[in-house]
Amino acid sequence: MSKKINSFHSTAVPLDMENVDTDQIIPARFLKATNRDGFGKNLFRDWRYNHDDEAQPRPDFVLNTSVYKGKILVAGKNFGCGSSREHAAWALKDYGFDAVVSSFFADIFKNNALNNFLLPVQVSDDFLRKLLDTLQQHPSAEIAINLDDQTIENTLTGESEHFDINSYKKTCLLNGYDDIDFLLSIRDRIERFEKD
Repeated sequence: MSKKINSFHSTAVPLDMENVDTDQIIPARFLKATNRDGFGKNLFRDWRYNHDDEAQPRPDFVLNTSVYKGKILVAGKNFGCGSSREHAAWALKDYGFDAVVSSFFADIFKNNALNNFLLPVQVSDDFLRKLLDTLQQHPSAEIAINLDDQTIENTLTGESEHFDINSYKKTCLLNGYDDIDFLLSIRDRIERFEKD
């Protein structure tokens, strides 16, 4: 399966909550594994289930409804704050998200997401509010993200916005490179430099 990210359209899941921290994304009691697989089933575990019981899903939590689905999570401001656990990005990616949209990300979460091929798209507060409102009124609305152009579009309204991304991380995502893959891709340049 390719890890490359370029452009994609998808429906989205609105999580209209601010200050979602990494312990809410993946509670600490599930951090025992070092393999990235399987964390998605415990994504937002304490919000998804009553009494930590999978047999009792909370019907009012957005991931438990059949209304919302898609590869994009649209969350409130200050997403990924709290402790610096890479497992938060693992859980989101394993659940099936390829991008998270917010008006602010904690720096450590943002870097962990980029290192795990999960695209954090930071937009203005106004654009985020309009996206959340669109999704709440039209659950089947799609969002278009173009990493090459660094744009995100609300396809229902036609409104779009530019987002910033570190140029090195952008290159890695567009090519499906981790840090080692990137070094191997420029091996000839490194060897020439060493000879000079």
